[in-house]
Amino acid sequence: MRAHTVVDSPVGKLTLVAEGDRLAGVYMEQQRHLPPEETFGVRDETPFAETTRQLDEYFAGQRREFALPLHFDGTEFQRSVWMELSRIPYGETVSYAELAARIGKPTAVRAVGAANGRNPISIIVPCHRVIGSGGSLTGYGGGLPRKQFLLAFEGVPGQLSLG
Repeated sequence: MRAHTVVDSPVGKLTLVAEGDRLAGVYMEQQRHLPPEETFGVRDETPFAETTRQLDEYFAGQRREFALPLHFDGTEFQRSVWMELSRIPYGETVSYAELAARIGKPTAVRAVGAANGRNPISIIVPCHRVIGSGGSLTGYGGGLPRKQFLLAFEGVPGQLSLG
Protein backbone atom coordinates (compact mmCIF):
# COMPACT_ATOMS: atom_id res chain seq x y z
CA MET A 1 0.00 0.00 0.00
CA ARG A 2 1.26 3.44 -0.91
CA ALA A 3 1.11 6.58 1.20
CA HIS A 4 2.57 10.05 0.84
CA THR A 5 3.14 13.31 2.63
CA VAL A 6 4.62 16.70 1.77
CA VAL A 7 7.41 18.31 3.79
CA ASP A 8 9.27 21.61 3.55
CA SER A 9 12.99 21.74 2.79
CA PRO A 10 15.59 24.30 1.71
CA VAL A 11 15.01 23.16 -1.91
CA GLY A 12 11.24 23.60 -1.66
CA LYS A 13 8.43 21.22 -0.86
CA LEU A 14 9.27 17.52 -1.11
CA THR A 15 6.65 14.85 -1.69
CA LEU A 16 7.63 11.67 0.14
CA VAL A 17 6.10 8.40 -1.07
CA ALA A 18 6.18 5.07 0.77
CA GLU A 19 5.49 1.57 -0.46
CA GLY A 20 4.54 -0.16 2.78
CA ASP A 21 7.38 0.54 5.20
CA ARG A 22 9.91 1.43 2.47
CA LEU A 23 10.62 4.84 0.98
CA ALA A 24 9.72 4.78 -2.73
CA GLY A 25 9.91 8.44 -3.69
CA VAL A 26 11.26 11.86 -2.82
CA TYR A 27 9.98 14.29 -5.43
CA MET A 28 10.66 18.00 -5.73
CA GLU A 29 8.16 20.58 -6.94
CA GLN A 30 8.09 20.77 -10.75
CA GLN A 31 10.40 17.77 -11.00
CA ARG A 32 10.90 16.27 -14.42
CA HIS A 33 9.52 12.71 -14.72
CA LEU A 34 7.13 13.27 -11.82
CA PRO A 35 4.69 10.35 -11.61
CA PRO A 36 0.96 11.10 -11.60
CA GLU A 37 -0.16 12.26 -8.15
CA GLU A 38 -2.79 9.50 -7.96
CA THR A 39 0.06 6.94 -7.79
CA PHE A 40 1.31 8.44 -4.51
CA GLY A 41 -1.37 6.76 -2.41
CA VAL A 42 -3.27 8.18 0.53
CA ARG A 43 -1.98 11.19 2.38
CA ASP A 44 -0.58 9.94 5.69
CA GLU A 45 2.42 11.24 7.65
CA THR A 46 2.76 8.06 9.73
CA PRO A 47 5.34 6.16 7.63
CA PHE A 48 7.64 9.16 7.25
CA ALA A 49 8.86 10.07 10.74
CA GLU A 50 12.33 8.57 10.21
CA THR A 51 12.67 9.91 6.66
CA THR A 52 11.70 13.39 7.82
CA ARG A 53 14.12 13.21 10.75
CA GLN A 54 17.01 12.16 8.51
CA LEU A 55 16.23 14.82 5.89
CA ASP A 56 16.10 17.46 8.64
CA GLU A 57 19.49 16.27 9.93
CA TYR A 58 20.93 16.35 6.41
CA PHE A 59 19.78 19.92 5.81
CA ALA A 60 21.05 20.94 9.26
CA GLY A 61 24.51 19.66 8.27
CA GLN A 62 24.34 16.82 10.82
CA ARG A 63 23.94 13.85 8.45
CA ARG A 64 26.05 12.75 5.50
CA GLU A 65 24.53 9.33 4.83
CA PHE A 66 20.95 8.11 4.92
CA ALA A 67 19.92 4.83 6.51
CA LEU A 68 16.42 4.10 5.29
CA PRO A 69 14.74 1.05 3.74
CA LEU A 70 14.16 1.84 0.07
CA HIS A 71 11.83 0.49 -2.61
CA PHE A 72 12.81 1.10 -6.25
CA ASP A 73 10.27 0.79 -9.06
CA GLY A 74 12.29 0.47 -12.24
CA THR A 75 14.10 -1.81 -14.61
CA GLU A 76 17.04 -3.93 -13.48
CA PHE A 77 19.37 -1.50 -15.28
CA GLN A 78 17.81 1.54 -13.59
CA ARG A 79 18.02 -0.11 -10.18
CA SER A 80 21.72 -0.88 -10.76
CA VAL A 81 22.34 2.80 -11.53
CA TRP A 82 20.36 3.95 -8.50
CA MET A 83 22.17 1.54 -6.19
CA GLU A 84 25.52 2.86 -7.47
CA LEU A 85 24.36 6.44 -6.90
CA SER A 86 23.90 5.51 -3.24
CA ARG A 87 27.63 4.74 -3.04
CA ILE A 88 28.78 8.24 -4.07
CA PRO A 89 30.07 9.84 -0.87
CA TYR A 90 28.75 13.12 0.50
CA GLY A 91 30.60 16.08 -0.95
CA GLU A 92 32.00 14.15 -3.92
CA THR A 93 30.97 13.90 -7.54
CA VAL A 94 31.40 11.43 -10.38
CA SER A 95 30.88 11.83 -14.10
CA TYR A 96 28.22 9.97 -16.04
CA ALA A 97 31.03 8.03 -17.76
CA GLU A 98 32.51 7.03 -14.41
CA LEU A 99 29.10 5.95 -13.17
CA ALA A 100 28.63 3.83 -16.30
CA ALA A 101 32.03 2.20 -15.72
CA ARG A 102 31.19 1.53 -12.07
CA ILE A 103 28.15 -0.53 -13.05
CA GLY A 104 30.16 -2.45 -15.62
CA LYS A 105 28.58 -0.75 -18.66
CA PRO A 106 31.23 1.75 -19.81
CA THR A 107 29.58 2.36 -23.19
CA ALA A 108 26.13 3.02 -21.69
CA VAL A 109 26.77 6.64 -20.69
CA ARG A 110 23.55 7.96 -22.25
CA ALA A 111 21.45 5.18 -20.71
CA VAL A 112 23.06 5.88 -17.34
CA GLY A 113 22.18 9.55 -17.75
CA ALA A 114 18.57 8.64 -18.54
CA ALA A 115 18.34 6.32 -15.52
CA ASN A 116 19.94 8.98 -13.31
CA GLY A 117 17.31 11.47 -14.47
CA ARG A 118 14.53 9.07 -13.49
CA ASN A 119 15.83 8.44 -9.97
CA PRO A 120 12.65 8.38 -7.86
CA ILE A 121 14.36 9.04 -4.52
CA SER A 122 16.15 12.35 -4.98
CA ILE A 123 18.57 13.71 -2.37
CA ILE A 124 18.61 10.42 -0.43
CA VAL A 125 19.80 8.58 -3.54
CA PRO A 126 22.16 11.40 -4.57
CA CYS A 127 21.75 11.80 -8.32
CA HIS A 128 22.79 15.43 -7.81
CA ARG A 129 26.37 14.16 -7.34
CA VAL A 130 26.67 13.15 -11.00
CA ILE A 131 28.15 15.79 -13.28
CA GLY A 132 29.37 16.13 -16.85
CA SER A 133 32.87 14.92 -17.70
CA GLY A 134 34.11 18.51 -17.99
CA GLY A 135 32.73 19.41 -14.55
CA SER A 136 29.55 21.00 -15.83
CA LEU A 137 26.20 20.60 -14.12
CA THR A 138 24.39 18.79 -16.88
CA GLY A 139 20.85 17.70 -16.24
CA TYR A 140 18.96 17.31 -13.02
CA GLY A 141 15.33 16.26 -12.61
CA GLY A 142 14.84 18.89 -9.90
CA GLY A 143 16.39 21.67 -12.01
CA LEU A 144 19.99 22.81 -12.29
CA PRO A 145 19.73 25.57 -9.64
CA ARG A 146 18.72 22.92 -7.07
CA LYS A 147 21.60 20.68 -8.16
CA GLN A 148 23.99 23.61 -7.78
CA PHE A 149 22.53 24.37 -4.33
CA LEU A 150 22.86 20.76 -3.11
CA LEU A 151 26.46 20.44 -4.31
CA ALA A 152 27.44 23.79 -2.77
CA PHE A 153 25.64 22.79 0.43
CA GLU A 154 27.73 19.59 0.55
CA GLY A 155 30.89 21.64 0.02
CA VAL A 156 31.81 20.17 -3.35
CA PRO A 157 35.14 21.79 -4.21
CA GLY A 158 35.67 23.78 -7.37
CA GLN A 159 33.59 26.10 -9.43
CA LEU A 160 30.84 24.07 -11.03
CA SER A 161 29.15 25.79 -13.92
CA LEU A 162 25.67 25.34 -15.20
CA GLY A 163 26.02 23.35 -18.41
